[in-house]
Amino acid sequence: MIGLNLVGWIILTPILGSVVVVNEKYSTLASAGVTLILVLLLKPLLPIISQFYVNTLTWYLMVMVAGVYLLSAVYSVFYLEKKGPQERNYYYFLNLFVASMLFTLSVNNLGLMWVGLEATTTSSVLLVTFEGTPTALEAGWRYLLLVSSGVTFAFISVILFYYGLHTLTITEVLYAHSSPLFSLASAIALLGFGTKAGVFPMNTWLPDAHSEAPSPVSALFSGVLLPVAVYILHITFTIAPLPSLYSWLATISILVSSLMMASQRYYKRLFAYSTIENMNFALLGVAVNSLTGLVILLVTHAFAKAGAFYASGSLLRNKGSKEIDEHGLYGSPILASSFLLSSLAVTGAPPFGNFLGEFLILSSVIKHGLIPQFWIVIVSLTISFISVNYHVSRMIFKGEPYQEKHRELSIIAMISALIPLILGIVGVLL
Repeated sequence: MIGLNLVGWIILTPILGSVVVVNEKYSTLASAGVTLILVLLLKPLLPIISQFYVNTLTWYLMVMVAGVYLLSAVYSVFYLEKKGPQERNYYYFLNLFVASMLFTLSVNNLGLMWVGLEATTTSSVLLVTFEGTPTALEAGWRYLLLVSSGVTFAFISVILFYYGLHTLTITEVLYAHSSPLFSLASAIALLGFGTKAGVFPMNTWLPDAHSEAPSPVSALFSGVLLPVAVYILHITFTIAPLPSLYSWLATISILVSSLMMASQRYYKRLFAYSTIENMNFALLGVAVNSLTGLVILLVTHAFAKAGAFYASGSLLRNKGSKEIDEHGLYGSPILASSFLLSSLAVTGAPPFGNFLGEFLILSSVIKHGLIPQFWIVIVSLTISFISVNYHVSRMIFKGEPYQEKHRELSIIAMISALIPLILGIVGVLL
């Protein structure tokens, strides 16, 4: 009963940050800090099985959401330039966005998980368009149109699961079912929920939305929203496993995203395509049942990619340009180091935790005999590693020396980028 109440408070706390309207930014900071503390206090009470379902996997993902939420809340205090109603709306929808993700992760019902994921769309589309530029409005419209279409397919899969199972309670159906109906439901779920997870070919909204959203929102998008969708796909895969379909679609998505990274001109779009690659690597982990590798990859990627977008926000606030060729960061060691650490982390360089997660997943790929997928992924990883780090190196050493004006933003980016490095070193030692 204590655990059940605690999960309820974890979901409500971000919402309370919007209810207290005396000072939205500081109430959001307080709610983010309290949310992380409550999630950490939940660990001794696991597993929780009732209206909510929180096991060890779910708990790690909730820590991931709460951690990036806190970093983004702190970052937003220094990042936002708009005041008044626009600032209030920003924090209101930011808190609602996080509450929706926490609800989606913890609720013990596949139908309500769909509701929670749809709620993330409602709140986040207004964050994508926050800057109010024509490009941002277009990106927000594309995001809303494509993701809503995908969620419609996801709803059809939920109906099919209910038709076959006569219940949507996750803990009652979380084992493999084999029939044409369940295979169809799982395939449609991959199409529907995969739209939110960045699975090819339904991922075209992602580079635009990540590029135009405010940087702390991009960090939440890339770092934690897409992993929430991957978690739902883990649930649907467990109920109706289709390893060939999931593994091949993940492999194709990894290959396409790596090829797109090579020709990028804009650094935020570069990191957006990197997110597509990492999320589909996680989906590959789902397909080969590498849960340890899945958790490590998702958690370390969340902080690494958040660091990349925080660093991007600091650069954008100072230079006002998103083009890679226009920057030289060698006058700012903190910001340059943040970009370098983040790019090494998201491309799976050792000893970052991302490398450990990818290593475990690839080991499972070989154990399952998926040799063609393995070699395609290896080639894709090579392309993405060279592309991302080449572009970031150009940003650091090309152009005029960078005179930093927003040191606080760079420090937050550095803190976030160091977390996957620390986790990777600890993981190797353990």
